[in-house]
Amino acid sequence: MELRLPDDVRLHVTVTGPADAEVTVIMLHGWTLDGRSWHRQLTDLRDRFGNRVRVVAYDARGHGRSSCLTLRDATLAQLGDDLAAVVDEFAPSGPVVLVGHSMGGMTVMEYAHRHPDRFAARTAGLVFVSTTAEGHTHTAYGLSPRITRLIRLAETTGAGVLARCGGWRPPYALLRALRPSIRWMLFGDRCDPADIRLVTSAVAHATLRSIGGFRASIGAQHRLETLAALGGLPAAALVGDRDRLTPPPCAESIAAALPTAELTVCPGAGHMLMMERPDVVNAAVAGVLRRVLAGTGTPSPAAA
Repeated sequence: MELRLPDDVRLHVTVTGPADAEVTVIMLHGWTLDGRSWHRQLTDLRDRFGNRVRVVAYDARGHGRSSCLTLRDATLAQLGDDLAAVVDEFAPSGPVVLVGHSMGGMTVMEYAHRHPDRFAARTAGLVFVSTTAEGHTHTAYGLSPRITRLIRLAETTGAGVLARCGGWRPPYALLRALRPSIRWMLFGDRCDPADIRLVTSAVAHATLRSIGGFRASIGAQHRLETLAALGGLPAAALVGDRDRLTPPPCAESIAAALPTAELTVCPGAGHMLMMERPDVVNAAVAGVLRRVLAGTGTPSPAAA
């Protein structure tokens, strides 16, 4: 399925469940990934809730099977606007639960910041997986401060070069050679070979402009005040204690700003919690959904 946005970017969207389901879950993937990241959660939601829940997963612009973008649109602000369009198209009525991993969680926060009235009127629950509301404030890659500064300098410089490479995609052969580095950066103690293959495939489908272009916006975003204004929504925040990109302080600050968020820290897990600890992520999503289905998660009149 495809959604054409006002600027002619086409989003690839996967929808399961009936249009008149009681709740719509929208799942947002991380930077350089795509909607396939959630395949274990999609299966679990169908098994647990059947036709009570409609599930929408889509590839962000410049990622996966969605079309490319201009460099000026490689921002979280644009992704927040894209999410608003997805909600309008695929969940025009009824409560919505937003589930975001990494950049996807930051997109949810940007949607709340840029479209507060629409967010409050529709959003009934939130799940933040391995994400942050503070840009790169806590990102230290598990290394010393001096080495972290050097890596960040190299990363930001490289991102600027990649951002100007247009719609080209990274060669798969190169990514296969880089698998040990990808595994170190994204995963914790354990990594299923099928998961690293899926991640490598996803990165191979992201445009170089997207890989480089979103880096500045991701590093600069600060949305703790936005979260603090969201009120009593059922929510969950999950993180792995070996996450080198969004370490536990990121989730802890989200939970502090959003007191209704149940904080879960997974020992031995890295950044790819939906793959590394699918049962934990599935349980968190199901827990928020049950509260919404029970009627406790609908937006309050004051919030709307």
